[in-house]
Amino acid sequence: MTPAIWRPTATFLTLYLAAVATPVAAENWPEFRGPTGQGHSSADNLPTEWSQTQNVSWKKTIPGKGWSSPVVYDGRLFLTTAVPNAGNDDGQEKDSEQNSGVGSDAAPQVLHVLCLDAKSGELLWDREVFRHGDSRIHGKNSHASPTPICDRDQVYVHFGTHGTARLDHAGKIVWKMQDLVYKPQHGNGGSPALGPEALYINCDGADRQFIAAVDRETGKVRWRTIRPTHTGNGFSFSTPLLVEVNGSTQVISPASNFVLSYDATSGREIWRVEYPGGYSVVPRPVYGHGLVYACSGFNKPSLYAIRPDGKGDVTKTHVAWQTTRGVPHTPAPLVVGDEIYFVSDKGVASCLDAKSGDSHWRERVGGNHSAAPIYADGRIYFLSEEGEATVIAAGTEFAQIAKNALEERTLASYAVADGAVFIRTLTQLYRITKGP
Repeated sequence: MTPAIWRPTATFLTLYLAAVATPVAAENWPEFRGPTGQGHSSADNLPTEWSQTQNVSWKKTIPGKGWSSPVVYDGRLFLTTAVPNAGNDDGQEKDSEQNSGVGSDAAPQVLHVLCLDAKSGELLWDREVFRHGDSRIHGKNSHASPTPICDRDQVYVHFGTHGTARLDHAGKIVWKMQDLVYKPQHGNGGSPALGPEALYINCDGADRQFIAAVDRETGKVRWRTIRPTHTGNGFSFSTPLLVEVNGSTQVISPASNFVLSYDATSGREIWRVEYPGGYSVVPRPVYGHGLVYACSGFNKPSLYAIRPDGKGDVTKTHVAWQTTRGVPHTPAPLVVGDEIYFVSDKGVASCLDAKSGDSHWRERVGGNHSAAPIYADGRIYFLSEEGEATVIAAGTEFAQIAKNALEERTLASYAVADGAVFIRTLTQLYRITKGP
C-alpha cells in the first residue's frame, strides 16, 4: 500500500531534496517519526524478530538518561541525554520512575548531544550543550525528551525551556538560544518541527502558552504567537507538523483545548478546532487524504479528522469524523494507505478507515505504550514501555507477525535507516538488522 503523506510545496520540495541527497541510495531518519514526520520508512528487508542478542548488530550503553529518539543522517546517529551533575558516582540517574505521577526533585543536569557511527556504534563525539539546576519532572519524562533534527550539515537539539542549539556534524556549536521562557509542567517534552527557514516549537507551559518560529541560521525568534485564552490546564507537549494546503504551508500545532493551524511565514492563526477540557496533549498529528488527524489529550482523548482548508473556528464545519474509542493519550497515530492505526496507552491497537472513521478491527497487543508506531515494508511496528515490540501486517484484518522483548523500559520511538531498526531503552541503544 502507498502511504498517504504530506505533499510539500515546490519550494520546500526543492530545498528538502537538496538537503537529503546523498551519494548512496540510503534513507535517512532526520527527525521525530522519520523523513515526513509521520512514521513512514521506505526500507525493506527489515527484521521482524529480535531479542537482547538475536539480530543485534550492536548495542551501546548510553550515559545518563533521556527519552529522545535517535535520528540518523548519512551514517551518523544523533541523540541527546541528561547526566546528573552531582550525586551519582556512576553518572547514571537512578530509575525510580513509575508509569504515572511526578518524579522527585532531580539533581542539576548536564545536557549532552551524542554522535555515533550508525553502522558500528562507535562514539564519535559527546558535546555538552547546556546545564540547568534542580527541577521537577513527570515520572514518564526525562530532562532530554525532545528528539533532535538533522540535515546534511547540521543537527538541531532542543531541551525545552533550558535551551535550543544548532551544531554541525563534527560537534561544533554554531548557536545556542534560551529565549523561549515559560514554566514547564512536568518538564519538557515536544520536539521541534523543521521547515526550510525555521524550527517550529510548541511552548505550552503552566503559566503561558505560545508557538514560536526560530530562525535556522541565527537562532533568533522570527515570530511567536500566543495561544487563544481558555480555562483549565494550559500545559501540553505535542510536536507540530508542517503540511501544504492549497499551495501554502501550514504549521499544525496541537495545544490544550485546541488544535490550531498557523501560517508558517507569519505565525498568523489560520484555523482552529476546539476540544474543551483537553490538555497535556502529546501525540504528533498526521496528514493524509486531505485530512489532519489530531488527538485531544487528557482526560478523555478524542481523535479528530479535520479538513484543513477552513478559516477561523471550524469546529462545527470542518471535522469530517471523530472517535473516542481506544484513542491514545501519548502515542501518535499512523496513516497507511486508506487506514489509520493507533494504540492506546494501555495497549489496545485499532485500525479504522481513514476517510470515514469506520472501524476495521481492535485488538489488545499488551503492555503500556508511549512510543509512536511506524510503518515499513508492509508492516506496523508497535513498541511498549516494557520494551516489547509487536509487529503486525498492515491491513484491514489483524495479523500478528512477531513479538520481541528487550526486557528494559523504553519510552523512545523507533528510528529506521540503512536496513536497520534503532531502539533506545533506559540504558542501551540497539541496532537491529536482519540476519547475521
